[in-house]
Amino acid sequence: MKRWILKNAAVYAETGTIEQGYVLIEGEKVAAIGPMSSCPTDAGAEVIELSPRFSVVPGFIDIHIHGAAGADVMDATLKALRAMAEALPAEGTTSFLATTMTAPSEQIEAALRNVARYMAEANRPGAAEVLGVHLEGPFLSPKRTGAQHPRHLVDPNVSLFQRWQEAAGGHIRLVTLAPEREGGLELAAYLKQTGVIASIGHSDAVYDKVKAAIQAGVTHATHLFNGMRGIHHREPGVAGAVLMFEEVMCELIADGLHVAPPMVRFAYRNKGSDGLILITDAMRAKCLGDGRYELGGQEVTVRGQEARLADGTLAGSVLKLADAIRRVLDYTGCTIEEVIRMASWNPAKQLDILDRKGSLRPGKDADVVVLNERYEVMMTFCRGALAYRQRGERGKSDGVAAFGNR
Repeated sequence: MKRWILKNAAVYAETGTIEQGYVLIEGEKVAAIGPMSSCPTDAGAEVIELSPRFSVVPGFIDIHIHGAAGADVMDATLKALRAMAEALPAEGTTSFLATTMTAPSEQIEAALRNVARYMAEANRPGAAEVLGVHLEGPFLSPKRTGAQHPRHLVDPNVSLFQRWQEAAGGHIRLVTLAPEREGGLELAAYLKQTGVIASIGHSDAVYDKVKAAIQAGVTHATHLFNGMRGIHHREPGVAGAVLMFEEVMCELIADGLHVAPPMVRFAYRNKGSDGLILITDAMRAKCLGDGRYELGGQEVTVRGQEARLADGTLAGSVLKLADAIRRVLDYTGCTIEEVIRMASWNPAKQLDILDRKGSLRPGKDADVVVLNERYEVMMTFCRGALAYRQRGERGKSDGVAAFGNR
């Protein structure tokens, strides 16, 4: 069994922050956490000496991501999911929901079957873990399509969802829907009954309809402010409603583009760190460069940090979760403990996997990220296996001592 000791850095554990501490990893699990005064001396472990300026934090969980590194969930191949899983640890992401797009039914089913197969055959330590599926579409409003293909939108349908859930091997964990569409409230109620998260998104609903949807079973909001009826002083809309109801957890794309920095701060002040989940909504161009790409059957042009359809509509993002964390710290003035809650604890809580993800605690999965003083990712462990290590410039220290028994 492989053993690691990460030592001499600030450790953000579930029970509190240890300013100068260690983390012991055994196999796929966190075995122990504590202050350096109790750090074990074990010749059988790989010891990693960190800088006291560094932070050891739980791995980030991206519950809304379509693609990365040239791959997309809708490619419906094991190769595509593997490419995403291997690319994401570089940004501190250790697990994610494979997110689909609005498309013809047979394409959605192919993607769902592929995720089920990947989870059964290829979900190994050393890469970000696929936790299941976020079904984004096709149960969306034609008035709030965003980058979703309008031709393939359909009314929410319990029977159709049941068929897709069977294709996914029961792994659909979250469904985005517009509750104002016919069948929307019925599907929200069914999702709640079967333990699937019902999320309002790409919706033009008014406040009263959102309230009815929450009463029916909606507990989540897909990319707050984006693809939804906004706030008006005579009609709170979807955005106003989900900010007011404490039982709704809100996703947020904190790239400074999808949501202006003052509105990120506005969301934080209204929902607090307990009510927000940082996501990327990234597409296949992430980790690549400028150019033309495909998303949901539509051409997307990427220039810098912007991904847009031909008509200028934002089409997902190329955001990295570690960058979102730094931006939220800057935009809101929140603490590192709070931003960890938004990137790790809250998504794990929403997915009901806090028994194994979302924080650093003995017995939980060893999804561990080392950040430097600028909160850049230096190392990432996925279920106890080293998945990423930043390489410093030649002749310069990266603040991480060389591996070796000590």
